[in-house]
Amino acid sequence: MRLIKLNEVMNSTGLARSTIYKYISEGTFPKPVSLGERAVAWVESEISDWILDKIEKRDLAS
Repeated sequence: MRLIKLNEVMNSTGLARSTIYKYISEGTFPKPVSLGERAVAWVESEISDWILDKIEKRDLAS
């Protein structure tokens, strides 16, 4: 299991920081893992699964 920081999440998804946190508050994006008082990271596989789900929904809509 690998944890990734916000910059890598943004690069992988193409989303801005504010959009990521908006989606988290809406419950539509994986929640980060607290690493300390001021540090968080995301589970890489959860981000990959989120991206794959978006691709699957796109393909089903076609």
